[in-house]
Amino acid sequence: MPARDLFHQAVRHALEKEDWIVTHDPLHIELPDIEVYIDLGANRLLAAKRKHQKIAIEIKTFLGTSTMFDFHMAVGQFVNYRFILNKVEPDRKLYLAVPVGTYNTFFKRETVQEMIQAHGLKIVVYNPDLEVLKQWIN
Repeated sequence: MPARDLFHQAVRHALEKEDWIVTHDPLHIELPDIEVYIDLGANRLLAAKRKHQKIAIEIKTFLGTSTMFDFHMAVGQFVNYRFILNKVEPDRKLYLAVPVGTYNTFFKRETVQEMIQAHGLKIVVYNPDLEVLKQWIN
């Protein structure tokens, strides 16, 4: 099992504050020829629709020496995880969890925004100090 990211617990607590039920920590997906561990799996009841919303979250810290390299690695991981997740749980949506500081600087760049759109990334912005989710971006 892979090591947890530095902000793993902060994101988990933030989800729980928004009434998400963490169902998997981590979400383990095993196919005949490959297995992956996505940081968190969660769901919550949408009362108005009377159905469950299911998500998976891959948490990133972006604390490396190169934010561009961290982004490159995160996008590759996200695209691969989304492909695998769609094979086994197509109704579960994958999100990339990004710290608010990184989102407000690096992720707001025009070219980065274009790459996010091109790859269809879903992002949840979190504040690791306050343990809150600031924004959901579909």
